[in-house]
Amino acid sequence: MKFKEGITEKNVIIKCGADKFLPFALTFGLYIILFGTISPGGGFQGGVCVASGALLLYLGYGYNIATKAISTEALRVNEAIGASLYVILGLLGIAFGANFCRNIFYNMGAVGDFLSAGTITFMGYAVGYKVLSGVGFLLLLMLGLLAPDPDDADAAPAVEAIEAAEAPAELPLEEAVDAAVATETVKEGVTE
Repeated sequence: MKFKEGITEKNVIIKCGADKFLPFALTFGLYIILFGTISPGGGFQGGVCVASGALLLYLGYGYNIATKAISTEALRVNEAIGASLYVILGLLGIAFGANFCRNIFYNMGAVGDFLSAGTITFMGYAVGYKVLSGVGFLLLLMLGLLAPDPDDADAAPAVEAIEAAEAPAELPLEEAVDAAVATETVKEGVTE
């Protein structure tokens, strides 16, 4: 099947699976980040779950579409922002006369409330933001090394093989089925 601008469809099952699991991975990862201080989980685990969305995009749509949907430059910048937020939150302890990463808002809310962990809650959010940006960036970098470059002369046979495998069938479905049945009939006649 052909799509916009000559994009050919990858395996339908993988694409549909990526479409179904992507919202779940993003929602579950964000849930783990948000509620990491009052339930099992936290910023790191949730960040990795959210970053798995980049891998699902790659599996379903290929490297070019994944990099169009997720900018690697934006991920790199956002990773630095997440690290900076964590350091700023850690420096709040020093600003309030305690040590680095001290929980200074410890009396905020009752036990079990959404923001009951004080500064630790916001540090978990900063860690989640940094990890989802950093792991997503690393995934796209590693997947970029696997994607063949169409301009590379050494990769030209591989690119042609991939494009040939992704090319839609020339025959309509009924003709393809008839051809397959005719081939099976000929094979059965030869073996008997």
